[in-house]
Amino acid sequence: MGATLLRYLPLATGVLGGTLLLVNRLLTVEPTPAQARSDVVGVILAAVLILTTLIWQQVQPRPPEAVILEGEEGFELAPDLPDALKTELAWASYTLLTNTPTKSIVLWRSDRPLLRRGILGPRTMTQAGAIVQRALRTQRPIYLVNLALYPGRIEFDYLPPNTQGVICQPINETTVLILGANAPRSYTKQDEQWVAAIAAKLDQALQATVE
Repeated sequence: MGATLLRYLPLATGVLGGTLLLVNRLLTVEPTPAQARSDVVGVILAAVLILTTLIWQQVQPRPPEAVILEGEEGFELAPDLPDALKTELAWASYTLLTNTPTKSIVLWRSDRPLLRRGILGPRTMTQAGAIVQRALRTQRPIYLVNLALYPGRIEFDYLPPNTQGVICQPINETTVLILGANAPRSYTKQDEQWVAAIAAKLDQALQATVE
């Protein structure tokens, strides 16, 4: 709030100063040469203050616009998982939802989802699409910063329909985290590093508990 007021202070000052100069000129019957020169300087200063605010608004990057994801909030785990792994997955998914822009999570392993949490999509994931397969094959994360711009977004029909951004974070050769966000370009480098660290932790848990 304070930063916003500070940004608009030059604009308010410029408008107020220009208005006062105009009123003063209208009320002065015969301005002196000195007053005329002062008015010119005052008008220039008021214009500079107004232009400073307008230029500042243009160069400031706008934060990505968030949307309310369509779907119901839920938490689903594969019922046959060991209790220790369920606990680990619950912790990891909660951490991602509370410490990153993630709003929807799917954990896919081999041929089925092990976890769905957050805002759930309209259907369960039944197969890995081309983008997810590429992440698994290359063992590199894929970040779709603005999902609406990618023709391949159709494969993410198991996420909320209006998901804005997606990260496909491989955990190992058969397992991948698919994270959905409610705003484009919402993941920072720090968020991506955090996601990678959680994935490494899950890899250890999966190796210890899943045959």
